[in-house]
Amino acid sequence: LRLCAWYLYGEKHRGYALNPVANFHLQNGSVLWRINWMGDTSPRGIGASCGMMVNYRYFLEETASNSALYLGSKQVRASEQVLALVTQFQQHSKL
Repeated sequence: LRLCAWYLYGEKHRGYALNPVANFHLQNGSVLWRINWMGDTSPRGIGASCGMMVNYRYFLEETASNSALYLGSKQVRASEQVLALVTQFQQHSKL
């Protein structure tokens, strides 16, 4: 979960999220909300994402500002749960 959180939040290509699905949702003003362990246990889900599924949450009153923040400053809005996983990854990672 920590590695997945870092991949979605911290791995970048030209400053934007490396993952194309994350990039799509973040450009549209979502918040990286939750990572679900074994959220997709289909053969495709296991093969593509080790069974993990991500929820992006749209707060309608914040989508325009979140989108502008991401596109202009390349900052990802994320929930406390995701940010805690990112912090844990940074503290324990040897990458």
